[in-house]
Amino acid sequence: MPAVTAPRCLVLGGKGFIGSHLIDALLREGLAVKAFDRANIPPLNDAATAARVQWIDGDFTSDANVGAALVDSDVVYHLVSTTLPQSSNADPVFDVETNVAGTIRMLNHAVRHGVKKVVFISSGGTVYGIPRHVPIGEDHPTNPISSYGITKLAIEKYLHLYRTLHGLDYTVLRLSNPFGERQRIQASQGAVAVFMGKVLRGETIEIWGDGSVVRDYIYIGDVAKAMVAAGTYGGDEHTFNIGSGAGQSLNDILDGIEQVTGRKANRRYTAARAFDVPVSVLAIDRAKAALNWSPATPFLEGLRRLMASMQAEAPQPSAKP
Repeated sequence: MPAVTAPRCLVLGGKGFIGSHLIDALLREGLAVKAFDRANIPPLNDAATAARVQWIDGDFTSDANVGAALVDSDVVYHLVSTTLPQSSNADPVFDVETNVAGTIRMLNHAVRHGVKKVVFISSGGTVYGIPRHVPIGEDHPTNPISSYGITKLAIEKYLHLYRTLHGLDYTVLRLSNPFGERQRIQASQGAVAVFMGKVLRGETIEIWGDGSVVRDYIYIGDVAKAMVAAGTYGGDEHTFNIGSGAGQSLNDILDGIEQVTGRKANRRYTAARAFDVPVSVLAIDRAKAALNWSPATPFLEGLRRLMASMQAEAPQPSAKP
């Protein structure tokens, strides 16, 4: 029998928070990894890990850049998004032109270059819209209330189309809210990391409403394992929720941060936002059964790892002469 060749993996968006952890996980599996992202962004991986990756500079909106990146790739992980959920409604045309059209161009190159599979990171928090029930299973109606969610769902549909027309295999991972090391603490999203940074710096945390809004938060290391499993999955399912399967309110997050840091969170509650869904938690039974995957990191342990990484990266006071 001929030897089975390990797949060559391409990570589109490899310099981001999720992409950096995926790269770590793929390399631990002994796989060859290429990573595509903009030139002006430094990798988040440590130097030893980054040296094992073939870095490709380019812009996802450039047809030529994307086409060149897909050469000699077996599995493509599509993590790129040019918009955020809270800002996408301000310019839906840009959202569609960059994300949907950009992905279609990428799929054309994937077919042309013989890519075997595309793993797409979709959004479990936006494609379903306002939940009719929780936890939310993959068969829940999809009625997004943001352009971000609509474009994610449209990309899912194009993946199905390209499988039907061209035989291009795909897996969609509808991700909840990942948190962990390397997450930007000054970002406009990512409540866990933002709150942790503010507590460590002694800053006031502004909370919309009474802090009872519940979301599904999952540790990034568990997300990376799910993505690796999706890359080799060959079953009949194509869409999986990836989350913790449990909910944490904003108050729960702050209580947990207080517990692991030993510091008090300075909370300031303001008027609630009308568009905030009260509860959103993903059902993950399908991923457990088909991908043989389940989240292994308790929420508090994830917080401890995040805190340790932030403290290690914090500027140290200079020694007195």
